[in-house]
Amino acid sequence: MPMNKLAELVQAQLLDAIEKDDLVLPTLPEVALSIREAAEDSEISVAALSKVIGRDAALSARLIKVVNSPLLRAAVEVTDLHTAITRLGINYSCNLAIGLVIEQIFHARSPAVEQKLRDIWASSLEVAGISYEICRRFTPLKPDQATLGGLVNQIGALPVLIYAEEHNELLSDPVCLHYVIEQLQPVLGDKILKAWEFPEQLVHLPSQVHDLDRQTDKIDYIDIVQIARCISQRGRHRPLAALPAYRHLGLPFGTELEVDELLEARSMLR
Repeated sequence: MPMNKLAELVQAQLLDAIEKDDLVLPTLPEVALSIREAAEDSEISVAALSKVIGRDAALSARLIKVVNSPLLRAAVEVTDLHTAITRLGINYSCNLAIGLVIEQIFHARSPAVEQKLRDIWASSLEVAGISYEICRRFTPLKPDQATLGGLVNQIGALPVLIYAEEHNELLSDPVCLHYVIEQLQPVLGDKILKAWEFPEQLVHLPSQVHDLDRQTDKIDYIDIVQIARCISQRGRHRPLAALPAYRHLGLPFGTELEVDELLEARSMLR
C-alpha cells in the first residue's frame, strides 16, 4: 500500500477510535496522582512530600540525580530526598517528579517502537531543560510549570505508537509512522492532558505549540515551550526572532538567546 494511502487509512482508524472513545489513552501512574494531590496542599511540608515521593525508590533516585546535575549542582553533593526537595523547592520537586513518572510510561515491547519512544523522550527532555532556563531568565512565570510543559509537548505520540505495536504494516514503514504521529499528536496530546486533569495553562499545549503564528497578549507557557522547541530544532522551521512568542521576551532587536548555553541546559534531567 502506498505511504499516503496507508497513512490516511491509519489516521482514519485512529480518529474513529478517538471519536468512539475506543482508543486506550495512557493513564497517569498512581504515584503521580499522589504527588499532585500533595502539591495542591499549600501547607505541605518538605518531610510530608518526601514521604509521598519516597514510596517510589527509582523516582527518589532520579530526583536526587537531577539536583546533582550540572545545571543545579551546589557545592555539596545531595544524597537524600529531603535535602533534594529542600534545594529544589516544593513546587519544582512536585512538577519534576510528575515529569519523571511520565517517563516510565514511555516503554514498549517492540524494539522499533521502544527506540522511537526513547527518541521522543530525549527530545522532550531537551525541550524541558531549555524551557526551564528561558522561563527562569526571561519571564515572571514558574520554571517548574515550563519544565512540565516541555516534558509533555509530544505526549500525543504515545497512543499512536501503542497502536503501531499491534499493526505491523505501520511499524514496518517509518516514514508513514512519522507522518501519522505528526498528524495526530496534537489532538491526542490535548486529549491525554485533559484526561490527566493537567493545569489549564498546559492542557492545550500539545496542539497549540505547533501554531508558530500564535498571538497572545503576554507570554505564557505555550510560548516558552514553542521557543524551546525552535532552539532544540536549531531553528529548522523558522528563525527564532520570527516567532511572535519570541517577541514577548522583549530582548533588544537583533538579540537572539544564548542558544549554545541554553542547549547545555538540556542535560538537566538526564
